[in-house]
Amino acid sequence: MPSAYHYPSPHGRMTAPALGQSRWTGGFWADRFALCHRTILPSMRRALEDRSNKARLAYFRIAAGLEEGAHEGTDWSDGDCYKWLEAMAHVYGVARAPDLDRQMDEVIGWIAAAQEADGYLNTQITLNPAKQRWQNVHHHELYNAGHCFTAAAVHLEATGKRNLLAVAVKLADYLCGVFLPTPPALANFGFNPSQIVGLVDLYRVTGERRYLDLAGQFVSNRGSAPDPGFNGDLNQDRVPLREETAAVGHAVTATYLWAGAADVYAETGEAAVLEALGRIWNDVVATKLYLTGAVGADHFSASIRNDPVHEAFGLPHDLPNATAYTETCANIGQGMWAWRMAALTGDARYGDVLEQVLYNSGLSGMSADGTRFCYTNPLRWYGEAHRGMSNDTPERWFTHICYCCPPQVARTIARLHRWAYGLADDAVWVHLYGGSRLQAEVAGGTLALTQQTDYPWDGAVAITVEEAPERPFTLHLRVPGWARGAELTVAGAPVAVELGSYAAVRRQWKAGDRVTLTLPLRAELVTAHPRLEQDRNQAAVVRGPVVYCLEAVDLSDGTPVDEIHLPHDFAPAPRHDADLLGGVTVLEGTAVRARSRPWDGELYRRGAAGDCEPEPIRMIPYFAWHNRGNCPMSVWLPLA
Repeated sequence: MPSAYHYPSPHGRMTAPALGQSRWTGGFWADRFALCHRTILPSMRRALEDRSNKARLAYFRIAAGLEEGAHEGTDWSDGDCYKWLEAMAHVYGVARAPDLDRQMDEVIGWIAAAQEADGYLNTQITLNPAKQRWQNVHHHELYNAGHCFTAAAVHLEATGKRNLLAVAVKLADYLCGVFLPTPPALANFGFNPSQIVGLVDLYRVTGERRYLDLAGQFVSNRGSAPDPGFNGDLNQDRVPLREETAAVGHAVTATYLWAGAADVYAETGEAAVLEALGRIWNDVVATKLYLTGAVGADHFSASIRNDPVHEAFGLPHDLPNATAYTETCANIGQGMWAWRMAALTGDARYGDVLEQVLYNSGLSGMSADGTRFCYTNPLRWYGEAHRGMSNDTPERWFTHICYCCPPQVARTIARLHRWAYGLADDAVWVHLYGGSRLQAEVAGGTLALTQQTDYPWDGAVAITVEEAPERPFTLHLRVPGWARGAELTVAGAPVAVELGSYAAVRRQWKAGDRVTLTLPLRAELVTAHPRLEQDRNQAAVVRGPVVYCLEAVDLSDGTPVDEIHLPHDFAPAPRHDADLLGGVTVLEGTAVRARSRPWDGELYRRGAAGDCEPEPIRMIPYFAWHNRGNCPMSVWLPLA
């Protein structure tokens, strides 16, 4: 079956497994995949049918004439529904649950009936006489289309059915008529460019070259005709992508653009595109990436070229904690881009960032039970005293004015088993560690292997070859840059490893061969670049890929988070608590409490801090914060 994920890219080093070739079998990600199937998807269905939500399935029924009503949601509501549909297709591809298939067919029927005769499909335009097609860049028409394309490609592979594909092809053909070639009046059109990824997905499952050409056209359009009447740096439209040197603007539109450009490069091999993506990547990871893998520091600000921006990358080394915007969609967008760059290059630094996102800011937007969400992901929170900004909320929510993040989390969890491995003709890459099984054609034969581990709580990874092809092949295992002291053995023999790289083991494999990778997990203090003023003289605590935080609920009654300092030799002990927050490993140790009298009306105070005394603390993984009420939290704590 054609696949948007498992494709023979002419300019990439590897592809993802085809649907059904890989799956989680136990542990961290298997638990979350099961949660997605059992809880997240049905809970999300209820939210998408809730009148208080701004993303609703009802708008397709209304546009189809199946019920009465008006469009009262956001302009990107359709796209959020498509993302949920995509998540269902990914889960169905593994679980084969008939109820998911029935639900998808039901919803696709509404979508098909809502599509206009010429192929156009956007309920926020169809249902509002005051809105015209291609009138306003912020109407998100192309964003919605892109998510339709991706959902259709995944649905085709998962079910073999072409009902959603027929809708997507009709819409894509319409877009080709409008934008290929792009009229000058529409050169700046398109805010959030999910259509680039979606068009390449559609090209890969249909072979229709026009869809790839249109995706490339949208990449070239960005910055081709700078116009102050449009968004400029806000949506990366001030400088052509091939000339850009810095990460600017809205972090979701940015990461979607770069992920789409990476997909276009995979098919065309244009060196200037990959070179630009490399420059921008370096700017992000060297100056604008949070410890949690999050991106998009600013709620509102100005770009380096003085364009007004929001939900955006800020200045280099300017990463505020309490006011961090760090939208869940942007963080996962960074992961989407990282996975593609790893597949293009085989460079482990991209896999390291993918992991950094997934275990921290990509998961922190969802509650432990999978039913409630956060939009922003700050690294410091003051509880009742917190001054919330746009989309900050004192509690996690079930429905929201902007519902884009929940289905983004759902589809990421649902498809993550396909990001765990990479395949080439005679090679396999292991990007992510977790209990899993892979069976695929490699080196002209069948390879079957299993991975057993309790990662990220335990650093021991065991991979067993169950079936091997007759020809040799290379197994590439990612050795994270943080894993000092990592050890690798193959069939009992030690193999040298290099941090921040893929350890390549080429041999004639046979059934029963066993690979063991030990990644030492130690609780460590992390400090920030001295120009990152918000974190100067502070430290954060990490253990392996997991960033930890301190919540007030874990301190003795009345102890403020603000009074907790970390000793330079802080060495907390890990303890797994299966009953806490869905099962997490906590860190317990002794910090320093610097007592202070209340700061009533004072901004500055002379003299040293008050009495200092030992204080036992318990830290939890950052991804699990905000599950126990509106209480203060901090990732970064002052050094004692």
